[in-house]
Parts: sequence; structure tokens; C-alpha cells
Amino acid sequence: MSESLHVICPACDAVNRVPQARLGADPKCGQCHQPLFVGHPVALDEAGFARHLSRSDVPLLVDFWAPWCGPCRAMAPAFEAAARALEPAFRLAKVNTEEAQALAARLGIKSIPTLALFKGGAEVRRTAGAMDTHGIVAWARQGR
Repeated sequence: MSESLHVICPACDAVNRVPQARLGADPKCGQCHQPLFVGHPVALDEAGFARHLSRSDVPLLVDFWAPWCGPCRAMAPAFEAAARALEPAFRLAKVNTEEAQALAARLGIKSIPTLALFKGGAEVRRTAGAMDTHGIVAWARQGR
């Protein structure tokens, strides 16, 4: 029997149990029947971030950004492409630091864009500054 992983649905936030061997087989949410991996980053607020961090077994790669930040906007297409390359091994998410200021302060986000990788509910690595798709993918896989 293969190990099951908890995966948060990007559409309804339900926790789904998915056999690890089936992650790449386009699993659907048991509650809303939407795909669990959609090939683009999930926008998270503070509550959504907490849910993904505490309930998901899939490593979470977060882009902390702000709408007024030029490098953040320039990196957005690369982060989008990285989601297509990295899912389902990673969940990619975006947290707007203007809307989630308390979360950004609690995590000590001092510059943006900042990428942070979380596994098992804990931050395992962080880097600041814009990257291209290849750089994001390579950086995430190094932290795996």
C-alpha cells in the first residue's frame, strides 16, 4: 500500500488524502471535484497560508510579493511557469504582503519578492530577489 499525503484543494480548501503514487494522475477534490493541482500558484491570505502550512503534506513554495513592486510583477510569469513545472511535487502559492502584513511581519519578510519553502509546517529555506523560471525550479528542487 502506498503512503497517502494530505493535499489542500485550491478551490474549496478541503483536505484530501491522496496516495503518493497518484499525485501525478490529476487527482480531484473529494468535496468540490475540482483538480487538486491546477498548474498555477494559489493566492493565499493569512488563514489559507496557515491551513496549507499545517494540514498539507506537499512542500509549499511561497512568493511573498506586493502589487506595487516592479521586480515582483516582473517575476510573476516565471513563478506561474514554475508552478507548471513543479506541481504536484510542490504547491506554489502567492502571498500579497500588503494584504497579509501581520503574516509578513511574523515571518520576518524584509524584502520582496521573497521565496520561502516550507516542509512539514516549517520553513526550510528562503531567498530574496527576482528569479527566472529555471532559477525558481532549480532553487525549489535543491530544497527538496
